[in-house]
Amino acid sequence: MSIPVMTTAHERILAAIDVGTNSIHMVVVCIQPALPAFTIIAREKTMVRLGDRNRQNGNLTDAAMARAIDTLKRCQEIAKSLNAEQTIAVATSAMREAPNGRDFLQHIEAELGLRINLISGPEEARRIYLGVLSGMELNGQPHIIIDIGGGSTELVLGDGHEPRTLSSTKIGAVRLTVEHITTDPISDIEFQSLQAYIRGMLERPVEELKAVLQPDETPRLVGTSGTIETLAMIHAREKTGVVPSPLNGYEFSLKDLQETVTHLRHLSVAKRAEIPGINDRRAEIILAGALILQEAMTLLGMEAIVICERSLREGVIVDWMLTHGLIEDRLRYQGSVRQRSVFNAASKYQVKLDYSEKISDFALSLFDQTQGILHNWGEEERELLWAAAILHNCGHHVSHADHHKHSYYLIRNSDLLGYTETEIETIANLARYHRKSTPKKKHESYRNLTSKRHRRVVDQLSALLRLAVALDRRQIGAVKQVLCQPQPESQEFRLLIQPANPDDDCALELWSLDYKKASFETEFGLKLVPVLERAAVVAR
Repeated sequence: MSIPVMTTAHERILAAIDVGTNSIHMVVVCIQPALPAFTIIAREKTMVRLGDRNRQNGNLTDAAMARAIDTLKRCQEIAKSLNAEQTIAVATSAMREAPNGRDFLQHIEAELGLRINLISGPEEARRIYLGVLSGMELNGQPHIIIDIGGGSTELVLGDGHEPRTLSSTKIGAVRLTVEHITTDPISDIEFQSLQAYIRGMLERPVEELKAVLQPDETPRLVGTSGTIETLAMIHAREKTGVVPSPLNGYEFSLKDLQETVTHLRHLSVAKRAEIPGINDRRAEIILAGALILQEAMTLLGMEAIVICERSLREGVIVDWMLTHGLIEDRLRYQGSVRQRSVFNAASKYQVKLDYSEKISDFALSLFDQTQGILHNWGEEERELLWAAAILHNCGHHVSHADHHKHSYYLIRNSDLLGYTETEIETIANLARYHRKSTPKKKHESYRNLTSKRHRRVVDQLSALLRLAVALDRRQIGAVKQVLCQPQPESQEFRLLIQPANPDDDCALELWSLDYKKASFETEFGLKLVPVLERAAVVAR
């Protein structure tokens, strides 16, 4: 039975859950904001094998989903017993790729009250990097981080500052075992085919990573995840007879790994399970995982790897601390990762930034002035509106015609760092509906928002974004500012518009507001009445 942890007035207890392809992991930490740092007070890990999907349709199986529900319930009970104030959960490749993955997330939220955020491969790599930084000092020297999961392998190059490269490749221990291994022990033909496939999948991300390294730099390789930790334990038992605890900092060579791979490939799954430290489920997938590591080290030209026990789960904690202002100096650059990611996308798609920033100023002004009056959204939704306002016109990069639809596609496929998949989908939908049709269930983009809450965000905030776009119709900054004046007795909502030039009648902006006001009026049940401030002053 877990014993509640005694904390000081300033310490905070937080739980982080990683719903992976192979396992569900949880850490519960005690955060000391004054340091800032955190201490792990509990861990939970269960192999649920969400990656064992239906061969015919790719769906998560009923058995795997039942195992996941049971594990998540246990995680919640542990977190509650330790007085965790919040449980943050993320899901990776298995849930992203399964056709019924999002439906299962909705089921989890309905049954357990636990909201799980889908994250993209690059976002997973970024948070793994944050986790490693919380457990290792990189001292400004280049380090390559490799995390081998059940469904994907992440590679990161960084030196303690901003990551230089982030990649996620669809090769994982479970995925490769299910899709490529049918013999037991594995036949020579299957082994060679698997080896060639892994090498082919890794060549591009490895080349991209190596291209960023300076000629005089000699990076160190850091390994995270259950697969690599298991290989370290096998190595330690064989070489020293003792497995160090913790494993953090343990090192083994490529040469020794090659010997381990050769040994494992000639054993059946049952024989592998007899190796101390390898349970039945790990025995099935350890060969594929070991082969991924061997090929990655070979391509990278790395002769040794060192273990870091902190990874995605701890990265989720660090990211939470960053977004809640608990980390100010170390990793300061990561605190603005969302903003930088949006600006990078804007640059990539040649967005006119001065115009987009004007639209975002109007959108946020409307948001702030109507908060608590027309809506009750908070800082999180405000930031999504900001991102959508900056990127709403990026579709012009493809074509002027239907550019709002192109904006949706470009944003949806931009892998914006710092955002969950649902948040990216929300930003893309907000941009999609800044003009033309209002949100409708028949639209595929809108249906992709499986969260009712985020559909409501799109319904209401896209109406505000439309008004913001109308306020700079000529893209010359004709309107200086706008003041909202709700008139509940007459069911009107007055917009007092102050022109930048007193002699400008802003006729085109007023026309555009009249043209775009329908969605606002429908959504909020108020008649929108734009009033030019110059005219209002004369009337008084």
